[in-house]
Order: sequence, then C-alpha cells, then structure tokens
Amino acid sequence: MIDKPKIVRWGAVVLIVIVGVIHVVDAPDCFQEAEYKGWLFYANGAGALAAAYGLWRRQNWGWYLGLLVAAGSFAGYVASRTVGLPLIPAEPGAWLEPLGIASLVVEGGFIALFMSWRFGKSG
Repeated sequence: MIDKPKIVRWGAVVLIVIVGVIHVVDAPDCFQEAEYKGWLFYANGAGALAAAYGLWRRQNWGWYLGLLVAAGSFAGYVASRTVGLPLIPAEPGAWLEPLGIASLVVEGGFIALFMSWRFGKSG
C-alpha cells in the first residue's frame, strides 16, 4: 500500500532543501547587486534547512516555514523582474535565467505539495 502522506512529506523535504541549496549557491553573486540580497539568499538557505528539519520531525510549523520560504522566493523572483527590488532596478530580460527557472520549478512544487497537505489532508 502506498503511504501518500509520507511521500508528500518527503517530497516536500527534498524540494525545500533544493530551494535552499539553489539560493546558497547563488548568494555570493547577489552581494554584487546589493548586500542585503546576498544575506537574504543565505537566510533563505537557513530557513529552508529549518523547514526541512520541521518536516522531517513531522511538525506542522515546518510546512508553514517552507511555504514562507518558497512563496517568498517565488514572489521575489517575479518582483525582481517586474517592479525591481530596493536599490536594484527591475531586470525584465532575466526571466529565463536557468538557475532562476529551476528555483521557480522547485518552489512551485513545494507550494503544490503544501496545498496537497493542507487541503487534501495527506501529510
């Protein structure tokens, strides 16, 4: 028998860890644009790791922290390419950056699993 709640939870762990890794890998380059952006990327990695720990421990706060990390990252990506960020003008031509697209995919995947857990009662 397939244990759907377990698959959803472990899928969420994997996806949120990938979100964090992507941001930590990209953080050093972000300091060139604005120092705060680099620190936010490192904070994203720490938040993602904490969320993964919460999910691993079957704590509901892990889901909510993961949602904050994933949705916040997704919103930041969109904002950085449309209206810009503080001290950083918008980059409308940067939508197809490979690391950014990968990040959107895993963030969206985490959000979908969160919705499955929260509203589908599967985790």
